[in-house]
Amino acid sequence: MRYGTPLGVADIAGPSMRRLLADGDRVLVRYGAPLRPGAIALFRHPLQQDLLVVKRAVGRRPGGWWMLSDNPLVRTDSREYGAVPDELVLGRVLLRLAPRPAWLAPGRRLERALRGRPAWLVERLGVSAPVETEL
Repeated sequence: MRYGTPLGVADIAGPSMRRLLADGDRVLVRYGAPLRPGAIALFRHPLQQDLLVVKRAVGRRPGGWWMLSDNPLVRTDSREYGAVPDELVLGRVLLRLAPRPAWLAPGRRLERALRGRPAWLVERLGVSAPVETEL
């Protein structure tokens, strides 16, 4: 991480990231951090830009990032509003601060090393794959 990178705290509201993040959780965000597929991102809603949203960045698409909810019952994500333009992506969620601290932004090496390990360990170290959904 570069020195001087702005950090901020965001409160989670709603069930879209349930299992990993719940309503009322607080997260630490690194503003301006580069995204990669699988990262949890903070961005401005493409149709209501005063609303900040936290979703999982699934991959690049024409027009920006494809963002999906981890909760399969919530479909208010890129399936509804399309790819999120780069200029609306604010940063990457690094960790859950409260109520149970947990690292949410592991490095690629750690992600590879944890593949196939017990789910409780993988999730505790911040490697959490989204529920398989049709893109």
